[in-house]
Amino acid sequence: MRSIDDILDDCRVEPGKKFDLGDRDPTWAGDKSVSKDERKRFAESVLSQDVAALADAQELLYAADTWSVLVVLQAMDAAGKDGTIKHVMSGVNPQGCQVHSFKQPSAEEIDHTFLWRYAKALPERGRIGIFNRSYYEDVLVVKVHADTLAALKMPETTKIDRDFWTARYDDINNLERHLVRNGTLVFRRA
Repeated sequence: MRSIDDILDDCRVEPGKKFDLGDRDPTWAGDKSVSKDERKRFAESVLSQDVAALADAQELLYAADTWSVLVVLQAMDAAGKDGTIKHVMSGVNPQGCQVHSFKQPSAEEIDHTFLWRYAKALPERGRIGIFNRSYYEDVLVVKVHADTLAALKMPETTKIDRDFWTARYDDINNLERHLVRNGTLVFRRA
């Protein structure tokens, strides 16, 4: 059976590197030469070790009260975001963790910039925050479904072109750089 590091390397996209979904098998369910029961036991063993390590790290994070952690899960419906939260966070103290699931923006959220609702949900120092969907929606869904952009009350002078989307990408990157510089570690998984 392949090591967990090899499996993770197959799932990881390095920052700044090009990525093509066509290079990945969306039906991959592990090494078929190993029985399903053995793969399940392996996964449960790795998860158990990682959950215990995460619980220890959470205690240190809380005690230091200097950093926070933001986990951003971005994927389509039924892609496993909720299951990931349930299993991975099963060993942490719920008092030190907050989960925010972002749906369509409310009227109040539309009356602010597109990053406002995410900024107000950030974890405070010593805590782990999880975003179930995120600001990436505003460059994924909104870009694909142009009708949703009309609902965002953009000024009439706003030209929706390549520069508009580049500016949005820059805003997201700048937000994440700002967070890291100010004590929030950002982990993204799409």
